Amino acid sequence: QVQLVESGGGLVQAGGSLRLSCAASGRTFSSVAVGWFRQAPGKEREFVASISLSGGTYYADSVKGRFTISRDNTKNTVYLQMNSLKPEDTAVYYCATARTSYSSTFLAQYDYWGQGTQVTVSS
Repeated sequence: QVQLVESGGGLVQAGGSLRLSCAASGRTFSSVAVGWFRQAPGKEREFVASISLSGGTYYADSVKGRFTISRDNTKNTVYLQMNSLKPEDTAVYYCATARTSYSSTFLAQYDYWGQGTQVTVSS
């Protein structure tokens, strides 16, 4: 059984930083792409960033230049470094494994999801 566990969320002031982690059990990250998504209250879940098996990274325009996704296959963990946080980054952040080794911005291309971690950015 595949399980993804996110951690690292919390409350931070605008301009601050957080690093989210996504650890997998029951499935290795070493054969698939992994993505981060977020969902703010009253809004749809949206793509944030993804990393392909080859290490290629993709970002939503809203976070480009501020967030960095990385992976450590030896630890079966994917990270999301978030800098220069803004109040509009407030959301529950989810990691998910893709169905293939290729990244995608579409939720339907991801099969396993974590339970999410709350990120709150105060102004």
